[in-house]
Amino acid sequence: MTQLVSNDAPAGREIATLAGGCFWCLEAVYDELNGVDRVESGYMGGESKNPTYRQVCEGDTGHAEVVHITFDPRAVHYRDLLDVFFVIHDPTQLDRQGNDVGTQYRSAIFFHSPEQERIAREVIASVEREGLYGGRVVTQVIPAEDFYVAEDYHQQYFSNNPRQPYCMAVVAPKVAKFRKKFLERLKK
Repeated sequence: MTQLVSNDAPAGREIATLAGGCFWCLEAVYDELNGVDRVESGYMGGESKNPTYRQVCEGDTGHAEVVHITFDPRAVHYRDLLDVFFVIHDPTQLDRQGNDVGTQYRSAIFFHSPEQERIAREVIASVEREGLYGGRVVTQVIPAEDFYVAEDYHQQYFSNNPRQPYCMAVVAPKVAKFRKKFLERLKK
């Protein structure tokens, strides 16, 4: 069962909420990033209250699969989180990531403050200027809404199911790419 969770960060911490395909991929990567305290998979950006995974996957709710990241801004900056985000997913794919198709897999940055919005727009402009993907970035930059934490079996999915075929074919390569590119930022 999903549960509405506060978007308020504990003292000395900030929240980032990102959507970039399947939340299992994003969670597995951010769990390893130094300065990240907690990563929860869930849903944001839809109309219905307490959506289930099945409803979100059917595309009936308008929610995106997201990760809700609690981080220490003294150890990792919001811009660093976005740098990782734009390496581990393709921001030019509209409403999809690879074979995962639907609005629930859209690329989106749900900002929690005007500062986060500003940084997100700057990072996107930089990615487009650099032409890293050879296409227009379609990542939405929108205000954070109600966050619903996903069902328990989705939490820590990759670490709990590393041999599951989707994890081996899709999640593991993204984690490997992250580790190679951001080796110095991994948790010890």
